[in-house]
Amino acid sequence: QVQLVESGGGLVQAGGSLRLSCTASGSVFSINYMDWYRQAPGTRDVVQRELVAAITSGGGTNYADSVKGRFTISRDNAKNTAYLQMNSLTPEDTARYYCNATIRLSDDGSTWNGWGGGTQVTVST
Repeated sequence: QVQLVESGGGLVQAGGSLRLSCTASGSVFSINYMDWYRQAPGTRDVVQRELVAAITSGGGTNYADSVKGRFTISRDNAKNTAYLQMNSLTPEDTARYYCNATIRLSDDGSTWNGWGGGTQVTVST
């Protein structure tokens, strides 16, 4: 099947930057969508995850209003990887960041959608 693995989280001071990565491996024929969500501390339900940024196979992007101008999503199709460059971080950005991807498994059109395990981002004052 498919696995998604996020990396790049950590502890950073307010105003700092981090770059998150999400790599898909396994039965990946191509990647349709690769999105970044975040889940604030104290919340556990998947439905409480906030969409931060999204990128299509054609490179179209969409951002939450709260991160526009500060975060940039990009992807490297050859590496099956999406990135989230986060600048000017604030304590309000503290959350666990998750990758969600819709992946085409073969040329018959079958797809898979799933989540990675997340990476923690903590922004201190």
